[in-house]
Amino acid sequence: MAEPLFRRLCIIGPGLIGSSIARFARSRDDIATTLVACAQSAATRARVLELGIVDQVEADPARAVEGCDGVILCIPVGAYAGVMARIAPHLAPGCILTDAGSTKGSVVRDLLPLLPAGVHLVPGHPMAGTEYSGPDAGFATLFEGRYVILTPLPDSDPTAVERVAEFWRRAGAMIETMDPATHDKVVAIVSHLPHLIAFTICGTADDLAQETREAVLKFAASGFRDFTRIASSDVAMWRDVFLNNREALLEMLARFSEDAHALGRAVRYGEAEFIEDRIKRGRKIRQGLIDRKQA
Repeated sequence: MAEPLFRRLCIIGPGLIGSSIARFARSRDDIATTLVACAQSAATRARVLELGIVDQVEADPARAVEGCDGVILCIPVGAYAGVMARIAPHLAPGCILTDAGSTKGSVVRDLLPLLPAGVHLVPGHPMAGTEYSGPDAGFATLFEGRYVILTPLPDSDPTAVERVAEFWRRAGAMIETMDPATHDKVVAIVSHLPHLIAFTICGTADDLAQETREAVLKFAASGFRDFTRIASSDVAMWRDVFLNNREALLEMLARFSEDAHALGRAVRYGEAEFIEDRIKRGRKIRQGLIDRKQA
């Protein structure tokens, strides 16, 4: 059996991602000797203790990170700066600080200026999740067969980067590395824009006259149901994602709007060939996901 990657690993925010990390780490002997969770809510702390997925639960993030050689932020990205201000003086030299946030430019912006000397920052983003939230939503196999994108900085310690990569490999994930700006553009199109569209479509349905809205809910086809699943995602998380990846998201939204208008014109003027091309391209993208076992 391999040696544990961390002596003492702290998970700040034991929601869907954080509690899934705790569960997979708990299920193995080679992740961490001691698992610590930190949660703001007393109800969440109590539930984590009931679930028995960590060894210790703390309310104060500064206390939670003391003596840890690994810390993972699993909170909404908008909360990073405030939490970092509290934990930075208590991070031990040699500690690896990583995260699971959906934006990476904002993570570097908010964490790097407060990073103590000798602490290694390795931003990361597991491309996995569900529409559910909270410690009961997690499961140990969430990351199996999924990609985790690491965005190390030019001066990141290679040993620290490899430890974080190995951590995710032991969770069953596949590793990709890119710079934060590229990451934010990629996720803007594959994740953030689809969520924006889903929230908008559900808002449009909710604004319909009462009798029409009832019919929408009663006869919703699979396409609309898929949008409602996405739209039921965590409020704080997605608010912060949109606000912290503003430029990349607005760029992709502008491109989408142009393409949507083009398809709308084709429908208006009966341009069957154009419509068929767009449908075929959609099928091609779907097949690509299936081929990569990401469907």
